[in-house]
Amino acid sequence: MIKVGIVGGTGYTGVELLRLLALHPQVELQVITSRADAGTLVSQMFPSLRGFVDLAFTHPDKANLEQCDAVFFATPHGIAMQQARTLLDAGVRVIDLAPDFRIKDVAEWEKWYGMSHTCPDLIAEAVYGLPEVNRAKIKQARLVANPGCYATAVQLGFIPLLEAGVIEESSLIADSKSGVSGAGRKAEIPTLFAEASDNFKAYAVAGHRHLPEIKQGLLNASGKPVGLTFVPHLTPMIRGIHATLYGKLKKEADLQLLFEQRYAGESFVDVLPAGSMPETRSVRGSNLCRIAVHRPQGGDTVVVLSVIDNLVKGAAGQAVQNLNIMFGLKETTALEVLPLLP
Repeated sequence: MIKVGIVGGTGYTGVELLRLLALHPQVELQVITSRADAGTLVSQMFPSLRGFVDLAFTHPDKANLEQCDAVFFATPHGIAMQQARTLLDAGVRVIDLAPDFRIKDVAEWEKWYGMSHTCPDLIAEAVYGLPEVNRAKIKQARLVANPGCYATAVQLGFIPLLEAGVIEESSLIADSKSGVSGAGRKAEIPTLFAEASDNFKAYAVAGHRHLPEIKQGLLNASGKPVGLTFVPHLTPMIRGIHATLYGKLKKEADLQLLFEQRYAGESFVDVLPAGSMPETRSVRGSNLCRIAVHRPQGGDTVVVLSVIDNLVKGAAGQAVQNLNIMFGLKETTALEVLPLLP
């Protein structure tokens, strides 16, 4: 059994990790930390886990995380980088759902996150945990940087086109929408029900923290610097990301075949039939990314529609997928969950 600890188990990604790991046949949950709620039963805070998780939250100072085989960080930025080295030195594998190790350019990371990075050498070692790209490296990794939710949906949509060199790298557009759970489990006015319901708005148009992460991944796919306009939006739903992606063709290709061949054999990327319109509710609660590719009016613009559940393939599900790869398990273990409908 893999002994697992979770740092920061009271947020939405934390409870999603618990939902998936509680039924994982090869995982034994050892410890779930929380400073504010230490001593509280997990099932008291999250009644959905009653009968499945019988642990109480543990104060981080008493967690003994070094006794785990793997530790997930479901924390704000700046936490994992303070503890990762000690855990790695103890032989613990680390999967960080926060952004501490995603961006390889340390100066770029510090610019976007407004603090000094405490272990830049670990940024160099960390493997970016997008399995459809880095599966072989993830298998050998001690430290995995789990991708962001927007970054997952956008990269999976653009990568086949960039790898094949069929679109202009300099003029990409990602028009992306997220449910309110993407803002985290905290009380803030913009995400109150009365504020977010029956409303739709863009935000962070000048620059979102996922932008350098996305550009880094697209550069790796294309081999050339990319020009990307990324505009996120908040939608009045709880879960889901819908990314509408635009690229200009520079050479002819069978786009449908291109996507089908790129993701053939991928358990968690579903390329829909030509003409399809993927919906966020078709992936709700699952680790799936559903993709459709279009060429409106036969013109020179490619439109890719990419949908994921931001808490699953965009966070906790992808983290469990990485755990499975790191420990040599079947990649779909504990993740063969049908989407919820309605």
